[in-house]
Amino acid sequence: MNKKLIFFDIDGTLLDHDKRIPESTLESIEQLKDNGHEVAIATGRAPYHFDEIREQLGIDSYVSLNGQYVVHQGKPIYGNPMPPEQLQQLTELAVRMDHPIIYAGSDAMKMNVTHHEHIDSSWGELKLTIPEYDPEYYLGRDIFQAIVFCTEEEEEAYRSSFGGRLDLVRWGPYGTDVLPVGGSKAEGIRQFIQALGMDVADTIAFGDYLNDLEMLSYVGHGVAMGNAPDVVKRAARHVTKDVGEDGIRHGLQMLGLLDPKPQVMA
Repeated sequence: MNKKLIFFDIDGTLLDHDKRIPESTLESIEQLKDNGHEVAIATGRAPYHFDEIREQLGIDSYVSLNGQYVVHQGKPIYGNPMPPEQLQQLTELAVRMDHPIIYAGSDAMKMNVTHHEHIDSSWGELKLTIPEYDPEYYLGRDIFQAIVFCTEEEEEAYRSSFGGRLDLVRWGPYGTDVLPVGGSKAEGIRQFIQALGMDVADTIAFGDYLNDLEMLSYVGHGVAMGNAPDVVKRAARHVTKDVGEDGIRHGLQMLGLLDPKPQVMA
């Protein structure tokens, strides 16, 4: 079998419902590497929000911030910051609507409020440390993604104001990622494989949520987790078991990457 490049989302894919990596996943990824395949992470998280996961898995290549910041073997190979003028307009709209906003750079993220219950609840579910307060953090530096905290109904104001100029991807009851137009995990993966000179046919991705749609459709073999919503499953070529039911191992076996079962890959 040709060397494969396998991308894994984090929340709901590598991490189970208790935010832990199943033992079967740890063993599966180690076996993939032993078999000569390349393994990477593809996540909406910022790099500093999955340091421990990378260390635990022995992975130093990733597509982060929903494809806006890409690293191969510890070396940055692609960055797609938000246009400063659009970031300024986004900030002004969020302030007018009394919606908190977080600015994510490659090294840190800050928020424009000292405290907000929507950030507390959203970050608490992810078990992440709440960013520090710095309302001017976005000025004079590369910001690869903003996060606006509003309801789905309130989000329409942003779509109306920035339609065609910024992309919005909802990930929770209050959290919406705001990206440069055309930004996605799929674009980050495209930049990754272009840098490595690989064929997209030799790529695989596992994911479970809305920000994985483009990625699962783009790679050679997209695998939706069993815990993914139906719209995500429809975008994938394969569907595996729930993350809590050894879904990663089952999916890799299904593709013929971990055992001698008949392979389904071209």
